[in-house]
Amino acid sequence: MSTLKSKKEAYHHGDLRAALLRSAGKILEKEGLVGLKLREIARRAGVSHSAPYRHFPERESLLAALATDGYAMLGKAQREAAAAGGLRGMGEAYVRFALDHPQRFRLMFGGAVQIARHPALRDIATRTFQGLSGALSARVPGAQGASDASLAAWALVHGLAQLLLEDRIASAARNGRSDEQFVRELLATVRFAAGAAQSA
Repeated sequence: MSTLKSKKEAYHHGDLRAALLRSAGKILEKEGLVGLKLREIARRAGVSHSAPYRHFPERESLLAALATDGYAMLGKAQREAAAAGGLRGMGEAYVRFALDHPQRFRLMFGGAVQIARHPALRDIATRTFQGLSGALSARVPGAQGASDASLAAWALVHGLAQLLLEDRIASAARNGRSDEQFVRELLATVRFAAGAAQSA
């Protein structure tokens, strides 16, 4: 059975969308948003130029799907980190995701997609944030306190991720540390509201 025939049979059974998103994700990380052309995505996926339009009638629907997958990846990484390293582990996982997937991270938070127009994207983005909020709610008294602590923690790790992505932290401040070591040690210096609440 030829590779081309195998691909066609797989797509016939509903894998075309996943194949297109895999191709698009690779292009996104290598070339950024400017490289995302439906014809090129189709070519790399080994399908006709018109095939992507069955799932992504316009470019924004493709970007929304890539962002949705990004939030799913981030949520999974944070859940695994929470099980192994608690809140600080979740923070490290957030920054690590941004550094491992810089272009997807920029897509998710850069305003290229109007989240309100895409229910699946809006829902998973909300659930991802609620994962952080839920991790803090059991430790910070009061719903408002947990919400504020969640926003503060998010602002911290998101800001750190952005600074690292844009190479805005001086090498002297990093003192020769790798990204992973720098993030771990920097977050270790922060006394999260949750920690304060526990020790109160």
